[in-house]
Amino acid sequence: MIRTLALAGGMAGALALSQFPEFSQQYLQRLSGALDELRPLVLSLDGVARVSGLDRAEALDRIGGNPVADEMRGRLSAAALRYDRLAADAETLRRAGPVERLALPWRFRDTDILRASLADFRPALPLTPAGLICAGIGFAGGWLAVALPLGALRRVLFGRRAA
Repeated sequence: MIRTLALAGGMAGALALSQFPEFSQQYLQRLSGALDELRPLVLSLDGVARVSGLDRAEALDRIGGNPVADEMRGRLSAAALRYDRLAADAETLRRAGPVERLALPWRFRDTDILRASLADFRPALPLTPAGLICAGIGFAGGWLAVALPLGALRRVLFGRRAA
């Protein structure tokens, strides 16, 4: 019984994780699109700051004095912070291969991009080497996630199995 459940867990893990390389590629594409959208704004802010002899933080500090300017400062600051965070994530994910990205889950942290990627993602048959490797890792993980707790539970409830 445990072997059958562990096999089912392994298959579920393989099916789920085999989709990761393509999903991570789609996430990276959306991430690049978000950076393309934010880049002109951030470059403009940095250019104005530089011409004024300021850094970005100093320039943002000087914006304000009325509700409209205060709101604009908040939005510019948030956009610049998001840009910097996304740029760091994109650089790391681009350098990592599809399988290496499995070890970088914190780089998939932008919830807007993650939601949009999940909404448009359609599972497919993983015929790439990365998809097959991820399927193998998923199978092993799923097998272990089912077999280990059930085996331990069996030992607790029924004692050691007779040889």
